[in-house]
Formats: sequence, structure tokens, C-alpha cells
Amino acid sequence: MAKTLVAVIVWLCLAAPVFAAQVRSETKKPPRPAWSELTPAQQKVLTPLAPEWDKMDTTRRKKWVGIADRYPKMKPRAQQRLQKRMQDWAKLTPEERKAAREKYRKLKQLPPDQRREVKTEWERYQQSLARQQQRQGAPLDPSLTDPPSSTPSGEAPAAQAPDDDAQLAEKPAASPPASTAATTEAPAPAAQ
Repeated sequence: MAKTLVAVIVWLCLAAPVFAAQVRSETKKPPRPAWSELTPAQQKVLTPLAPEWDKMDTTRRKKWVGIADRYPKMKPRAQQRLQKRMQDWAKLTPEERKAAREKYRKLKQLPPDQRREVKTEWERYQQSLARQQQRQGAPLDPSLTDPPSSTPSGEAPAAQAPDDDAQLAEKPAASPPASTAATTEAPAPAAQ
């Protein structure tokens, strides 16, 4: 019995590093798809993200590929908006992206009534920015006047997880209304 126990212990000591090495080699697989594996059409759509592509994990890459695949079916205005938001998102620092995701998580956790209230205040804020731009004679940012998307019931669409790169929001030119900032700190980009 003692010899058997010693044999099992020795076997475990010898086998454990082999299993650990297997696990480590499996976890070091490079994220997919690599930039070179994308089609030319996908690369064209995702060009603003090219410098960051190597830093993204597989999940985020797949989400962006899904967006690129849907891109040709989008209306031209939606395509322009997506391109601008990707460019804005790519310009953010990692800290700013993390903060934006956290703000989005907080917004998502609000009850539906509070989310609608925040959305209404955000829309008022955007309209006020549009009026301010018009008064100053500055070119109007089209994203400030885009109608909000909604579900058939008229409610705001359900929020996606903040790590979903498909969920892109506008980067505001200035701070949102104080009551909105106090409640949720305003919706922010949630991509990458």
C-alpha cells in the first residue's frame, strides 16, 4: 500500500508540470482574427481601429467583425456616424475608455424609468448644444440632431453590455446637464 501511494505521488509530481504546460500553451493562443485575416472590405470599415487591433482580445475582435459585416447594409448616414464614432473611440486613452464603460454599466443598471429620464435629459442637452452651435454660426454636428433609436413600443432600446464594441455613443463636446451627471454621469462610448 505504501509503495502504491509513493508511486501515485511521484506520478502526480511528474505529470503536474506537463498538464500545467499544456494549459499555458493553450491560453497563449493569439487572439483571432488577426488583422491580416480580415477581408479587404472588413479592413476598410475597421481602419480607424487598425492601430488598436493587436491589443484587442478575441471577443472584441469578433464583435467588430460582426459590425463590419453589417456595415454594407447600413444607411449612408449610419455608416458615417459609425465611422466617426470609431475614430473618436480610437482617440480615447485606455483610462477614458474604462471610465466610459463604467458609466455605461451604471446606466444599464438603472431601472427603466430612470433610464428614460436620463435619455430625455441627454436629448435636451444635445438640442441645447445644437442651438448653441447654430447661434455661434458653427457647422451643426449631425449627431446632435439624429433622432434617438427606439423600439416598436416606443421605449428606449435595451442596453447592451458596455464591453460590446457595437454599442457606440457620441462623445459630448461639453459636460451633460448636472442632474444627468449626478445620476449616471451621462452615457459614453462603450466600444473596445
